[in-house]
Amino acid sequence: MADGDVYVELSRAQWRDLRKSTPLTLTEADLEDLRGVDDPIDLAEVTDIYLPLTRLLNLHFTGSRQRSAAVGAFLGERDERVPYVLGIAGSVAVGKSTTARVLHALLARWPEHPRVDLITTDSFLYPNKVLEERGIMHRKGFPESYDRRALVKFVADVKAGTPEVTAPIYSHLEYDIVPGASQKVRRPDILIVEGLNVLQPAPPTSLAVCDYFDFSIYVDARIEDIRSWYIDRFHKLRRTAFADPKSYFAHIADLSYEEATEFAKNVWRDINERNLVDNIAPTRGRAGLILRKGPDHSISRIRLRRT
Repeated sequence: MADGDVYVELSRAQWRDLRKSTPLTLTEADLEDLRGVDDPIDLAEVTDIYLPLTRLLNLHFTGSRQRSAAVGAFLGERDERVPYVLGIAGSVAVGKSTTARVLHALLARWPEHPRVDLITTDSFLYPNKVLEERGIMHRKGFPESYDRRALVKFVADVKAGTPEVTAPIYSHLEYDIVPGASQKVRRPDILIVEGLNVLQPAPPTSLAVCDYFDFSIYVDARIEDIRSWYIDRFHKLRRTAFADPKSYFAHIADLSYEEATEFAKNVWRDINERNLVDNIAPTRGRAGLILRKGPDHSISRIRLRRT
């Protein structure tokens, strides 16, 4: 670790040793349900990376509860358990959704925090109609395409212990918010918030969603690798989800392999890479933990913030 660096860097082997006696509570069948499209995560990755991570988060959760209880005791208030909020950020196609789902499953198996909810910031994208009216449909996924005020209010209400908080539901098939549908969150022990821009700072005099995080994770990789994963995933979706007539991208299913590849390359270059470089990657240094992936999607290095 360099002088003045707030992170300690650990190799995969060093990190694996920090698992201690944390048990493996997922089966291969469980993991099959949690994998993302073209994400080759296996039980070795869960054992080496995610078990030590859940041990760290369990310790951090316990410390957070103790700090909250201490403040309550000082104020003479009844001990109200404050939900612990975990943020997960990273690029499109980097695998952050799989990270979120695996952590959701593993953390809920700890007796200290069995109630774990997962929300994605896709639920707080403006409906396509609004994006079209504002002329920013081509910037879907950029910070301005989200109802950030609604997202912050949602997480603030959860953090405040509101008995029931609702969020919209986003359909990846229809590529839009589902009218009238909602996800209910009822005072979880842990709330996981996953999304591209969850580590974005707020404008002056405002609060950002990350201001409510107890801990945050950034899933990182070389841009060239993410680009390759995005194109591979695009072809997988073209053969599966895009083939559904109800899919927003149904017209892409009929493209030739070469045409689809060119389409995916253009979308990556003009939208996803630009968003990554301009908005997402600059927030990496705000994360409590950085998981660095190699070309094969496996995590090779871990950087943990000391302070």
